[in-house]
Amino acid sequence: MAKILRANGMNKCIGCFTCMLSCAAVNKKEHTTFKSAIRVRTTGGLTSSFVGIVCLGCTDERACAEACPTGALKPRKGGGVILEQEKCIGCRKCIDACIVGAVNFDEDLKVPIVCKHCGICAQFCPHECLTMEEV
Repeated sequence: MAKILRANGMNKCIGCFTCMLSCAAVNKKEHTTFKSAIRVRTTGGLTSSFVGIVCLGCTDERACAEACPTGALKPRKGGGVILEQEKCIGCRKCIDACIVGAVNFDEDLKVPIVCKHCGICAQFCPHECLTMEEV
């Protein structure tokens, strides 16, 4: 059964960014938040809460894939997309097309960073802010 990442427990988030760092370390072999497929940010102000910007795992209309002129983003079983990096031309149209702003960009490789829904971020979140749900 396929699983999709969800950020339903962000009310417990303390902004440690462990999710972002673990995503980048495991999937990109780099220890930086800039290479993460997930984004955690504040809603504004010193006493505000945090939000998790994650891929929704679209199943019907995958706007990011539809915007890709080369077909580099392919549908993932259960929702979301998989990047075929060799087909990507770095045009960033997928970033503009994502309705929640969940597609990031690798400035070094000039390719998008898309969530694979692997669950590493949820596994390392110390407060269970992120979960993997069966679809």
